[in-house]
Amino acid sequence: MLSVAGFILFAVNQNKGETVRITVGSTIYGEYPLSSNRTVKVKADGGFNTVKIHDGKVSVTDADCRDKYCVHQGEIESGSIVCLPHKLVVDITADTNNIDAVVN
Repeated sequence: MLSVAGFILFAVNQNKGETVRITVGSTIYGEYPLSSNRTVKVKADGGFNTVKIHDGKVSVTDADCRDKYCVHQGEIESGSIVCLPHKLVVDITADTNNIDAVVN
């Protein structure tokens, strides 16, 4: 029973993101604290995306891709936003240096 409680604690804390990682293809474009308020214009594969970090959330506010699925996804507090035409991935990641729980 204690192992199950430890796993649940670990799984819940793992979802708390602290860093926004922007990747284009296999290259990390930049990493920014989720607590910062900034706008990043990303020159991607054949175009651009505008990533906004504000109030602990991140969104793609503009893109010159045809479908604009990344823009329509809106703001996220966890998870990822993907723009396939530009090979852009915006991830909210946990701080791996700050481990909250270990499960055996």
